[in-house]
Amino acid sequence: MTAAKRQLRFGAFFSVPGCHPTGWRHPDAICETDLDFRLLADMARTAERGLLDCMFFQDSVAIPGSTAVYGAKPFRIKNGRQAHIEPMSAIAALAAITKHIGLVSTCTTSYNEPYNVARRFLTIDHISGGRAGWNLVTSQAEDEAVNFGRDQHFDHGIRYDRASEFHDVVIGLWDSWEDDAFLRDKKSGQWFDYDKMHILRHKGKHFTVRGPLNVARSPQGRPVVAQAGSSDIGMELAARTADMVFTAQTTIKEGQDFCNDMRSRIEKYGRGPEDIRIFPGIMPIVGRTESEAQEKYEELRGMVDDSVGIAGVARLAGGVDIFACDPDGPLPPLKPSNAARARQEMIIAMGKRGMTIRQIGRVLAMSQAHRVLYGTPKQLADDMQAWLEAGACDGFNLLFAHYPKPLEEWVTMVIPELQRRGIFRTQYEGRTFRENLGVPIPKNVHTTNRTTVQVNAAASND
Repeated sequence: MTAAKRQLRFGAFFSVPGCHPTGWRHPDAICETDLDFRLLADMARTAERGLLDCMFFQDSVAIPGSTAVYGAKPFRIKNGRQAHIEPMSAIAALAAITKHIGLVSTCTTSYNEPYNVARRFLTIDHISGGRAGWNLVTSQAEDEAVNFGRDQHFDHGIRYDRASEFHDVVIGLWDSWEDDAFLRDKKSGQWFDYDKMHILRHKGKHFTVRGPLNVARSPQGRPVVAQAGSSDIGMELAARTADMVFTAQTTIKEGQDFCNDMRSRIEKYGRGPEDIRIFPGIMPIVGRTESEAQEKYEELRGMVDDSVGIAGVARLAGGVDIFACDPDGPLPPLKPSNAARARQEMIIAMGKRGMTIRQIGRVLAMSQAHRVLYGTPKQLADDMQAWLEAGACDGFNLLFAHYPKPLEEWVTMVIPELQRRGIFRTQYEGRTFRENLGVPIPKNVHTTNRTTVQVNAAASND
Protein backbone atom coordinates (compact mmCIF):
# COMPACT_ATOMS: atom_id res chain seq x y z
CA MET A 1 0.00 0.00 0.00
CA THR A 2 1.35 3.41 -1.00
CA ALA A 3 1.75 5.82 1.89
CA ALA A 4 -0.56 8.83 1.72
CA LYS A 5 1.09 12.08 0.69
CA ARG A 6 1.67 14.64 3.37
CA GLN A 7 -0.60 17.59 2.82
CA LEU A 8 0.02 21.28 3.29
CA ARG A 9 -1.97 23.34 5.77
CA PHE A 10 -2.55 27.07 5.66
CA GLY A 11 -3.45 29.86 7.98
CA ALA A 12 -4.31 33.31 6.69
CA PHE A 13 -2.53 35.84 8.89
CA PHE A 14 -4.72 38.90 9.21
CA SER A 15 -2.89 42.11 9.96
CA VAL A 16 -5.39 44.57 8.54
CA PRO A 17 -5.33 46.64 6.35
CA GLY A 18 -2.29 44.69 5.09
CA CYS A 19 0.84 42.87 6.18
CA HIS A 20 2.89 45.24 4.00
CA PRO A 21 2.78 48.36 6.22
CA THR A 22 2.09 50.70 3.30
CA GLY A 23 0.25 48.13 1.19
CA TRP A 24 -2.97 49.96 1.99
CA ARG A 25 -1.89 52.54 -0.59
CA HIS A 26 -2.00 49.97 -3.41
CA PRO A 27 -4.70 50.71 -6.03
CA ASP A 28 -6.36 47.32 -5.39
CA ALA A 29 -6.35 47.70 -1.59
CA ILE A 30 -9.59 48.26 0.30
CA CYS A 31 -8.35 50.21 3.29
CA GLU A 32 -11.51 49.81 5.37
CA THR A 33 -10.71 46.15 6.13
CA ASP A 34 -9.28 47.41 9.42
CA LEU A 35 -12.67 48.31 10.90
CA ASP A 36 -15.45 47.21 8.53
CA PHE A 37 -16.73 43.85 9.77
CA ARG A 38 -18.67 43.23 6.56
CA LEU A 39 -15.39 43.17 4.64
CA LEU A 40 -13.85 40.89 7.25
CA ALA A 41 -16.84 38.56 6.93
CA ASP A 42 -16.44 38.43 3.14
CA MET A 43 -12.78 37.48 3.55
CA ALA A 44 -13.68 34.78 6.06
CA ARG A 45 -16.05 33.24 3.53
CA THR A 46 -13.32 33.42 0.88
CA ALA A 47 -10.80 31.72 3.18
CA GLU A 48 -13.29 29.00 4.04
CA ARG A 49 -14.13 28.48 0.38
CA GLY A 50 -10.40 27.92 -0.12
CA LEU A 51 -10.46 25.28 2.67
CA LEU A 52 -7.82 27.10 4.73
CA ASP A 53 -7.18 25.74 8.21
CA CYS A 54 -7.62 29.03 10.00
CA MET A 55 -7.80 32.79 10.04
CA PHE A 56 -5.05 34.00 12.34
CA PHE A 57 -5.46 37.49 13.81
CA GLN A 58 -2.58 39.52 15.20
CA ASP A 59 -3.18 42.07 17.95
CA SER A 60 -1.61 44.77 20.04
CA VAL A 61 -3.09 46.76 22.90
CA ALA A 62 -1.38 50.03 21.95
CA ILE A 63 -0.79 52.28 18.97
CA PRO A 64 2.92 52.00 18.14
CA GLY A 65 4.88 55.23 18.29
CA SER A 66 6.26 56.23 21.69
CA THR A 67 9.02 58.85 21.81
CA ALA A 68 11.36 56.29 23.41
CA VAL A 69 11.17 54.07 20.35
CA TYR A 70 10.41 56.29 17.39
CA GLY A 71 12.22 59.54 18.12
CA ALA A 72 10.79 63.02 18.31
CA LYS A 73 7.63 62.61 16.26
CA PRO A 74 5.44 59.90 17.79
CA PHE A 75 2.39 58.55 15.96
CA ARG A 76 3.46 60.00 12.59
CA ILE A 77 4.68 56.81 10.94
CA LYS A 78 2.81 56.04 7.70
CA ASN A 79 2.12 52.42 8.70
CA GLY A 80 -1.59 51.72 8.18
CA ARG A 81 -1.91 49.38 11.15
CA GLN A 82 -2.85 51.80 13.92
CA ALA A 83 -6.42 50.75 14.68
CA HIS A 84 -8.38 47.57 14.10
CA ILE A 85 -11.29 45.58 15.49
CA GLU A 86 -10.44 43.73 18.69
CA PRO A 87 -9.86 40.21 17.34
CA MET A 88 -11.38 38.09 20.09
CA SER A 89 -14.68 39.89 19.54
CA ALA A 90 -14.20 39.53 15.77
CA ILE A 91 -13.72 35.75 15.85
CA ALA A 92 -16.84 35.38 18.01
CA ALA A 93 -18.82 37.17 15.31
CA LEU A 94 -17.13 35.24 12.49
CA ALA A 95 -18.02 31.98 14.22
CA ALA A 96 -21.67 32.68 13.44
CA ILE A 97 -21.15 33.01 9.68
CA THR A 98 -18.63 30.20 9.07
CA LYS A 99 -18.82 26.44 9.54
CA HIS A 100 -15.38 24.86 9.29
CA ILE A 101 -12.48 27.29 9.37
CA GLY A 102 -10.45 27.72 12.56
CA LEU A 103 -10.56 31.16 14.17
CA VAL A 104 -7.39 32.20 16.01
CA SER A 105 -7.06 35.39 18.02
CA THR A 106 -3.90 36.76 19.55
CA CYS A 107 -4.26 37.59 23.24
CA THR A 108 -1.32 38.72 25.32
CA THR A 109 -0.44 37.15 28.66
CA SER A 110 1.34 40.34 29.67
CA TYR A 111 -1.73 42.55 30.08
CA ASN A 112 -4.64 40.20 30.77
CA GLU A 113 -5.88 37.91 33.52
CA PRO A 114 -6.09 34.12 33.05
CA TYR A 115 -9.69 33.67 34.21
CA ASN A 116 -11.10 36.20 31.73
CA VAL A 117 -9.03 34.81 28.87
CA ALA A 118 -10.02 31.21 29.67
CA ARG A 119 -13.69 32.11 29.86
CA ARG A 120 -13.81 34.15 26.64
CA PHE A 121 -11.95 31.65 24.47
CA LEU A 122 -13.89 28.67 25.75
CA THR A 123 -17.13 30.56 25.14
CA ILE A 124 -16.07 31.23 21.53
CA ASP A 125 -15.15 27.57 21.21
CA HIS A 126 -18.77 26.69 22.10
CA ILE A 127 -20.21 29.38 19.81
CA SER A 128 -18.13 28.07 16.89
CA GLY A 129 -18.68 24.38 17.55
CA GLY A 130 -15.04 23.79 18.43
CA ARG A 131 -13.12 26.12 16.09
CA ALA A 132 -11.44 28.64 18.41
CA GLY A 133 -7.72 29.14 18.81
CA TRP A 134 -5.64 31.24 21.20
CA ASN A 135 -2.38 32.72 19.94
CA LEU A 136 -0.56 32.86 23.25
CA VAL A 137 1.93 35.71 23.16
CA THR A 138 3.91 37.92 25.46
CA SER A 139 3.57 41.52 24.37
CA GLN A 140 6.35 42.70 22.06
CA ALA A 141 5.26 46.33 21.94
CA GLU A 142 6.81 48.29 24.77
CA ASP A 143 4.15 50.96 24.18
CA GLU A 144 1.55 48.65 25.76
CA ALA A 145 2.88 49.00 29.31
CA VAL A 146 1.72 52.60 29.78
CA ASN A 147 -1.87 51.59 28.99
CA PHE A 148 -1.91 49.27 31.98
CA GLY A 149 -0.49 51.34 34.80
CA ARG A 150 3.17 50.49 34.23
CA ASP A 151 6.02 52.92 33.59
CA GLN A 152 7.95 50.31 31.62
CA HIS A 153 7.40 46.99 29.89
CA PHE A 154 7.93 43.66 31.67
CA ASP A 155 11.44 42.30 31.17
CA HIS A 156 11.69 39.62 28.47
CA GLY A 157 12.45 36.81 30.93
CA ILE A 158 9.66 37.86 33.29
CA ARG A 159 7.19 38.02 30.38
CA TYR A 160 7.87 34.40 29.47
CA ASP A 161 7.85 33.22 33.08
CA ARG A 162 4.47 34.92 33.49
CA ALA A 163 3.24 33.47 30.16
CA SER A 164 4.12 29.94 31.20
CA GLU A 165 2.17 30.22 34.44
CA PHE A 166 -0.66 32.05 32.66
CA HIS A 167 -0.99 29.11 30.24
CA ASP A 168 -1.08 26.57 33.05
CA VAL A 169 -3.84 28.48 34.83
CA VAL A 170 -5.92 28.75 31.65
CA ILE A 171 -5.51 25.03 30.86
CA GLY A 172 -6.39 24.17 34.44
CA LEU A 173 -9.55 26.27 34.21
CA TRP A 174 -10.47 24.67 30.87
CA ASP A 175 -10.37 21.33 32.68
CA SER A 176 -12.73 22.52 35.44
CA TRP A 177 -15.43 20.15 34.19
CA GLU A 178 -15.12 16.60 32.91
CA ASP A 179 -16.80 15.91 29.58
CA ASP A 180 -19.84 14.16 31.06
CA ALA A 181 -20.20 16.37 34.15
CA PHE A 182 -23.50 17.97 33.09
CA LEU A 183 -26.40 15.58 33.62
CA ARG A 184 -29.33 17.98 33.22
CA ASP A 185 -31.53 15.22 34.64
CA LYS A 186 -35.08 16.58 34.93
CA LYS A 187 -36.38 13.53 36.77
CA SER A 188 -33.80 13.58 39.56
CA GLY A 189 -33.32 17.32 39.52
CA GLN A 190 -29.56 16.91 39.32
CA TRP A 191 -27.99 19.47 36.97
CA PHE A 192 -24.39 18.24 37.20
CA ASP A 193 -22.24 15.62 38.87
CA TYR A 194 -20.43 17.36 41.73
CA ASP A 195 -17.61 14.79 41.60
CA LYS A 196 -16.82 15.86 38.05
CA MET A 197 -16.41 19.55 38.86
CA HIS A 198 -12.87 20.51 39.88
CA ILE A 199 -11.65 23.60 41.72
CA LEU A 200 -8.22 24.74 40.53
CA ARG A 201 -6.92 26.45 43.70
CA HIS A 202 -3.87 27.83 41.89
CA LYS A 203 -1.37 29.87 43.92
CA GLY A 204 1.73 30.77 41.96
CA LYS A 205 4.39 33.41 41.48
CA HIS A 206 2.25 35.66 39.29
CA PHE A 207 -1.36 34.52 39.76
CA THR A 208 -3.77 33.30 42.41
CA VAL A 209 -6.90 31.79 40.87
CA ARG A 210 -9.40 29.62 42.71
CA GLY A 211 -11.78 28.49 39.94
CA PRO A 212 -13.67 26.57 38.75
CA LEU A 213 -14.44 28.13 35.37
CA ASN A 214 -18.14 28.68 34.71
CA VAL A 215 -17.95 27.30 31.15
CA ALA A 216 -17.92 23.60 30.26
CA ARG A 217 -15.48 21.71 28.01
CA SER A 218 -15.95 22.31 24.28
CA PRO A 219 -16.54 19.99 21.29
CA GLN A 220 -12.77 19.91 20.66
CA GLY A 221 -11.90 19.54 24.34
CA ARG A 222 -10.35 22.98 24.53
CA PRO A 223 -9.25 25.69 22.09
CA VAL A 224 -6.17 25.18 19.94
CA VAL A 225 -3.12 26.97 21.38
CA ALA A 226 -0.79 28.73 18.96
CA GLN A 227 2.57 30.25 19.84
CA ALA A 228 4.73 32.62 17.80
CA GLY A 229 7.96 32.97 19.78
CA SER A 230 11.14 31.88 17.98
CA SER A 231 13.68 32.84 20.64
CA ASP A 232 15.05 29.96 22.70
CA ILE A 233 12.71 30.71 25.59
CA GLY A 234 9.81 31.15 23.17
CA MET A 235 10.51 27.80 21.51
CA GLU A 236 10.60 26.12 24.88
CA LEU A 237 7.23 27.58 25.79
CA ALA A 238 5.85 26.42 22.42
CA ALA A 239 7.25 22.92 22.87
CA ARG A 240 5.40 22.57 26.16
CA THR A 241 2.15 24.35 25.32
CA ALA A 242 1.45 24.82 21.61
CA ASP A 243 -0.62 22.89 19.08
CA MET A 244 0.63 25.11 16.25
CA VAL A 245 3.67 27.37 15.91
CA PHE A 246 3.92 30.49 13.72
CA THR A 247 7.56 31.10 12.86
CA ALA A 248 9.77 32.97 10.36
CA GLN A 249 12.34 30.81 8.57
CA THR A 250 13.36 31.86 5.05
CA THR A 251 15.27 28.81 3.71
CA ILE A 252 14.52 25.09 3.65
CA LYS A 253 17.61 24.43 5.80
CA GLU A 254 16.45 26.94 8.41
CA GLY A 255 12.97 25.37 8.33
CA GLN A 256 14.38 21.86 8.78
CA ASP A 257 16.54 22.98 11.68
CA PHE A 258 13.61 24.71 13.38
CA CYS A 259 11.27 21.73 12.93
CA ASN A 260 13.89 19.26 14.17
CA ASP A 261 14.70 21.45 17.15
CA MET A 262 11.04 21.93 18.05
CA ARG A 263 10.17 18.25 17.74
CA SER A 264 13.16 17.25 19.84
CA ARG A 265 12.08 19.69 22.54
CA ILE A 266 8.50 18.39 22.76
CA GLU A 267 9.64 14.85 23.60
CA LYS A 268 10.61 15.80 27.14
CA TYR A 269 7.05 16.96 27.73
CA GLY A 270 5.65 13.57 26.75
CA ARG A 271 4.44 14.80 23.38
CA GLY A 272 4.79 13.24 19.94
CA PRO A 273 5.62 14.73 16.51
CA GLU A 274 1.95 14.75 15.49
CA ASP A 275 0.98 16.85 18.50
CA ILE A 276 2.23 20.07 16.92
CA ARG A 277 2.02 21.82 13.54
CA ILE A 278 4.70 24.26 12.35
CA PHE A 279 3.78 27.16 10.02
CA PRO A 280 6.51 29.48 8.71
CA GLY A 281 5.16 32.78 7.43
CA ILE A 282 5.26 33.67 3.74
CA MET A 283 4.00 36.62 1.73
CA PRO A 284 2.77 35.10 -1.56
CA ILE A 285 2.49 37.24 -4.71
CA VAL A 286 0.85 35.30 -7.52
CA GLY A 287 0.63 36.15 -11.21
CA ARG A 288 -0.79 34.42 -14.26
CA THR A 289 2.72 34.63 -15.72
CA GLU A 290 6.14 34.94 -14.12
CA SER A 291 6.55 38.45 -15.53
CA GLU A 292 3.20 39.53 -14.08
CA ALA A 293 4.17 38.17 -10.66
CA GLN A 294 7.51 39.99 -10.81
CA GLU A 295 5.80 43.23 -11.78
CA LYS A 296 3.51 42.92 -8.76
CA TYR A 297 6.51 42.23 -6.54
CA GLU A 298 8.46 45.21 -7.87
CA GLU A 299 5.42 47.44 -7.41
CA LEU A 300 5.06 46.43 -3.77
CA ARG A 301 8.79 46.73 -3.14
CA GLY A 302 8.70 50.21 -4.64
CA MET A 303 5.95 51.18 -2.20
CA VAL A 304 8.11 50.52 0.85
CA ASP A 305 8.45 53.70 2.89
CA ASP A 306 11.93 53.99 4.41
CA SER A 307 10.59 55.89 7.42
CA VAL A 308 8.43 52.85 8.28
CA GLY A 309 11.29 50.43 7.74
CA ILE A 310 13.85 52.37 9.78
CA ALA A 311 11.31 52.82 12.57
CA GLY A 312 10.93 49.03 12.54
CA VAL A 313 14.67 48.66 13.01
CA ALA A 314 14.55 51.24 15.83
CA ARG A 315 11.88 49.20 17.64
CA LEU A 316 14.26 46.24 17.75
CA ALA A 317 17.43 48.19 18.59
CA GLY A 318 17.34 47.75 22.36
CA GLY A 319 17.48 51.48 23.02
CA VAL A 320 20.25 52.28 20.52
CA ASP A 321 19.34 55.49 18.66
CA ILE A 322 19.05 54.20 15.10
CA PHE A 323 17.86 57.62 13.87
CA ALA A 324 21.25 59.08 14.80
CA CYS A 325 22.98 56.57 12.49
CA ASP A 326 23.60 56.86 8.76
CA PRO A 327 20.69 54.91 7.19
CA ASP A 328 23.03 53.79 4.41
CA GLY A 329 25.65 52.68 6.89
CA PRO A 330 26.07 49.45 8.84
CA LEU A 331 23.86 48.33 11.69
CA PRO A 332 25.62 49.29 14.93
CA PRO A 333 26.06 46.85 17.83
CA LEU A 334 22.68 46.50 19.54
CA LYS A 335 21.75 46.07 23.16
CA PRO A 336 19.40 43.15 23.95
CA SER A 337 15.86 44.05 22.91
CA ASN A 338 13.00 43.94 25.39
CA ALA A 339 10.60 43.68 22.44
CA ALA A 340 11.02 40.72 20.04
CA ARG A 341 14.30 38.89 20.71
CA ALA A 342 14.07 36.50 17.75
CA ARG A 343 13.37 39.40 15.37
CA GLN A 344 16.33 41.29 16.78
CA GLU A 345 18.55 38.26 16.14
CA MET A 346 17.22 38.23 12.57
CA ILE A 347 18.18 41.85 11.85
CA ILE A 348 21.58 41.37 13.49
CA ALA A 349 22.16 38.46 11.09
CA MET A 350 21.17 40.73 8.18
CA GLY A 351 23.69 43.30 9.40
CA LYS A 352 26.43 40.67 9.54
CA ARG A 353 25.68 39.86 5.89
CA GLY A 354 26.56 43.47 5.02
CA MET A 355 23.06 44.93 4.76
CA THR A 356 22.65 48.61 5.66
CA ILE A 357 20.08 49.97 8.10
CA ARG A 358 17.93 51.13 5.18
CA GLN A 359 18.11 47.72 3.48
CA ILE A 360 17.22 45.90 6.70
CA GLY A 361 14.33 48.30 7.22
CA ARG A 362 13.02 47.58 3.75
CA VAL A 363 12.94 43.85 4.48
CA LEU A 364 11.01 44.52 7.70
CA ALA A 365 8.64 46.91 5.94
CA MET A 366 7.94 44.62 3.02
CA SER A 367 6.82 41.51 4.86
CA GLN A 368 7.59 41.81 8.58
CA ALA A 369 10.83 39.90 7.77
CA HIS A 370 8.95 36.86 6.50
CA ARG A 371 9.82 35.27 3.17
CA VAL A 372 8.34 36.89 0.05
CA LEU A 373 7.40 34.30 -2.55
CA TYR A 374 6.31 35.44 -6.00
CA GLY A 375 5.58 33.56 -9.21
CA THR A 376 2.93 31.62 -11.08
CA PRO A 377 0.67 29.15 -9.24
CA LYS A 378 2.94 26.34 -10.44
CA GLN A 379 6.09 28.08 -9.22
CA LEU A 380 4.57 28.80 -5.81
CA ALA A 381 3.33 25.22 -5.54
CA ASP A 382 6.77 23.85 -6.51
CA ASP A 383 8.40 25.90 -3.76
CA MET A 384 5.94 24.96 -1.03
CA GLN A 385 5.93 21.30 -2.02
CA ALA A 386 9.73 21.28 -1.71
CA TRP A 387 9.48 22.66 1.83
CA LEU A 388 6.83 20.12 2.77
CA GLU A 389 8.70 17.12 1.36
CA ALA A 390 11.95 18.25 3.00
CA GLY A 391 10.29 18.29 6.42
CA ALA A 392 10.83 22.04 6.73
CA CYS A 393 7.19 22.82 7.62
CA ASP A 394 3.68 21.43 8.02
CA GLY A 395 2.21 24.34 6.14
CA PHE A 396 2.42 28.12 5.95
CA ASN A 397 0.85 31.17 7.53
CA LEU A 398 0.00 33.45 4.61
CA LEU A 399 0.68 37.17 4.90
CA PHE A 400 -1.04 39.30 2.28
CA ALA A 401 0.31 42.73 1.33
CA HIS A 402 -3.21 44.15 1.27
CA TYR A 403 -6.81 42.91 1.17
CA PRO A 404 -8.90 41.37 -0.24
CA LYS A 405 -7.58 40.69 -3.77
CA PRO A 406 -4.39 38.73 -2.89
CA LEU A 407 -6.44 36.36 -0.70
CA GLU A 408 -8.94 35.85 -3.52
CA GLU A 409 -6.12 35.16 -5.99
CA TRP A 410 -4.62 32.61 -3.62
CA VAL A 411 -7.91 30.75 -3.32
CA THR A 412 -8.78 30.81 -7.03
CA MET A 413 -5.30 30.33 -8.54
CA VAL A 414 -2.98 28.52 -6.12
CA ILE A 415 -5.29 26.21 -4.17
CA PRO A 416 -6.46 24.33 -7.34
CA GLU A 417 -2.82 23.71 -8.32
CA LEU A 418 -2.05 22.24 -4.89
CA GLN A 419 -5.17 20.09 -5.01
CA ARG A 420 -4.21 18.81 -8.45
CA ARG A 421 -0.92 17.59 -6.93
CA GLY A 422 -2.71 15.88 -4.07
CA ILE A 423 -0.96 17.95 -1.40
CA PHE A 424 -3.95 19.97 -0.22
CA ARG A 425 -7.39 18.88 0.91
CA THR A 426 -10.45 18.94 -1.34
CA GLN A 427 -12.79 19.09 1.65
CA TYR A 428 -12.49 19.67 5.37
CA GLU A 429 -11.74 16.53 7.36
CA GLY A 430 -14.08 17.40 10.21
CA ARG A 431 -16.06 20.10 11.96
CA THR A 432 -13.57 21.13 14.64
CA PHE A 433 -10.32 23.02 14.29
CA ARG A 434 -8.38 20.16 15.88
CA GLU A 435 -9.81 17.61 13.46
CA ASN A 436 -8.82 19.72 10.44
CA LEU A 437 -5.42 20.64 11.86
CA GLY A 438 -4.76 16.98 12.65
CA VAL A 439 -3.80 17.44 16.30
CA PRO A 440 -5.29 15.36 19.12
CA ILE A 441 -8.12 16.33 21.45
CA PRO A 442 -6.45 16.73 24.85
CA LYS A 443 -7.82 14.54 27.60
CA ASN A 444 -9.22 16.20 30.68
CA VAL A 445 -6.57 15.71 33.35
CA HIS A 446 -9.16 14.78 35.97
CA THR A 447 -10.75 12.15 33.75
CA THR A 448 -7.30 10.72 33.08
CA ASN A 449 -6.51 10.65 36.79
CA ARG A 450 -9.87 9.03 37.57
CA THR A 451 -9.25 6.31 34.97
CA THR A 452 -5.75 5.68 36.33
CA VAL A 453 -7.11 5.30 39.88
CA GLN A 454 -9.82 2.91 38.68
CA VAL A 455 -7.31 0.80 36.75
CA ASN A 456 -4.93 0.66 39.70
CA ALA A 457 -7.79 -0.26 42.04
CA ALA A 458 -8.93 -3.04 39.71
CA ALA A 459 -5.38 -4.37 39.47
CA SER A 460 -4.99 -4.43 43.25
CA ASN A 461 -8.21 -6.45 43.60
CA ASP A 462 -7.05 -9.14 41.18
